Amino acid sequence: MILEITSAEKLLFDTPPTILFRCNQTLRTLQGTGKVESIHSGGSTVVNEDQQKLLRYRWLIFATLALGYLFVYFHRLSLSVVAEELAVEFGTSAGSLGFLGSVYFYCYALMQFPAGLLSDSIGPRKAVSAFTVVASVGSLLFGLAPNLRTAFAGRFLVGLGAAMVFIPTMKILSRWFHPKEFAFVSGILNAVGGLGILAATWLLARWTTAFGWRVSFELIGGISLGIAALVWFVVRDRPEAKGWEPLTASSLVPQETQNPAAAISLRQGIGHVLRSPQFWLFSLWSFVNYGIFFGFGALWSGPYLMHVYGMSREQAGSVLSLIAWGMIFGSPALGFLSDRVFGSRKKPLIGCALAMTVELGFLRIFPSGLPTWALMLFFLLFSISSSSTVVIAFTAVKELFPIEIAGTALGSLNLFPFLGGAVAMPLLGRLLDRHASTSTAFGYPPEAYTALLSCLFFSSLLVLGCTMFVRETYKN
Repeated sequence: MILEITSAEKLLFDTPPTILFRCNQTLRTLQGTGKVESIHSGGSTVVNEDQQKLLRYRWLIFATLALGYLFVYFHRLSLSVVAEELAVEFGTSAGSLGFLGSVYFYCYALMQFPAGLLSDSIGPRKAVSAFTVVASVGSLLFGLAPNLRTAFAGRFLVGLGAAMVFIPTMKILSRWFHPKEFAFVSGILNAVGGLGILAATWLLARWTTAFGWRVSFELIGGISLGIAALVWFVVRDRPEAKGWEPLTASSLVPQETQNPAAAISLRQGIGHVLRSPQFWLFSLWSFVNYGIFFGFGALWSGPYLMHVYGMSREQAGSVLSLIAWGMIFGSPALGFLSDRVFGSRKKPLIGCALAMTVELGFLRIFPSGLPTWALMLFFLLFSISSSSTVVIAFTAVKELFPIEIAGTALGSLNLFPFLGGAVAMPLLGRLLDRHASTSTAFGYPPEAYTALLSCLFFSSLLVLGCTMFVRETYKN
C-alpha cells in the first residue's frame, strides 16, 4: 500500500526533532516489511537518508556555534566581577576602568557592518574561526597585561573578535534551518547567551578566587582557542559542503509562493530605513535601554554589591547570576506573551520599561540595607525588563519594514545597543569619581552609588517615554 502523509509541514515544523526521527524510523521499518511500498507527502518523499543526516548534523553545528556565542556574552559582562581587582592592580580610577570596559562595546558596535561584508567575502565559517582566535589572543594578552595600556589592547582584541561571531552565526543557521524554525533556534541561542552571563558572574568569581583574575582570563583564552578549532572542523557554511542538497531545495521544506515584488537595492533599503522616524525611536530606545543594562549590569553592579553591601566576590557573583537566569527564562517568556497572550509588541515593551523604572526608583530610594533575597529578585527582574526585551524590539523593527530590507534595518539597529554600553560605562565611572570624595582604595560610599542610581532612574524614564510612541507592529 501507499502511505500518504498529507500534513508533512505540520509534522516537520511542529514536532520535536527526536520524535520526528522516531516516526521516520517507524515508517521506514514498515516500508522494509513490504506492507508499505513508499512514503509520500503530496507525491514527494518526506525524509530520505541524507535528509536524516542533515537534520542531525545541523544541531551539532548549532551547538558548536552556540558555544562560541556563550563566550561572547562571557566577555561582555566579565569585568563586573573583577573590577575591584583591576582598579587596585593598575592603580586606576573608576572613570578609566569604565573606559576599559567600554572598549569592547566600541569595537563590537563599529564591527557590525564589516561583519556582514566579511561573512559574504570570506565565508561565515572562516570569519567565526579566525576572529575567535583574535578574541582568544586578546583574552591571553589581557591576562598577561603588565599595565593598563596593554589591558586596553587586550580588551580591544577581545571586542574585535567577539563582534564577528553573531552575524556569521545567523548566516550559517539561516542555511541549515527553515524560516519557520528560525525564531525558535534564535531563542535558544539567546538563552545560551544567558549561560554566558552566568559563567561571567558565578563561575568567574570562583575561578578568580581560586586562581586569580590573570590566570582565569588566560584560561578563557585557551578555551576560546579550542572553540575556534572546533568551529573550523565541525561547522560548514551550507549543507552542500557536506554533499547534501540545499535545505531550500529539499522536500523537508514546504514549497511557498514567492513574493514577486521587485528587489530593493542596498542603497534604497538603507535610505528607507534611515528616513523612518520609528527606526530612530527604536534606536534611541536601544541606546538608552542597553546603556542602562550594560553600564550597570555588566560593570558597576559588582562593585556596588561589594562596596555598599560588603559582599565578597563570590557572594556578589551569586547575586549577579540572577541576571543570567532572567535572560535565559525571560527571553522566551516575553516572546510567548507577545505572540500568544497580548498579541502585541508595544504592550510588553511598555510593561518592561515601566517595571525597570519602578525597580531602579526603588533601588534609588533604598540603595542599602536590603536583604539578599531582595537584591536577587531585583537583578532577576532587572534582567528581564532590560535585556530580555531585545526579542520583542528586534521583532518589531523587522515588522516595520518590507521583508526585503529587514536585514538592513536589524543590522543598523544592532549598532545602538553597544554604543549605549560604550558610552554608559565610562560616564557612570566618572559619576562615581565625582561623588567619591571619601573613597579609599577603590571603595566608593553609598552616596556615590546613589548618584549613579539616580542617573539610571532618569534614563529609564526616557526608555519608558520611547515605548509610548513606538508603533504597534504585531499585525504586520
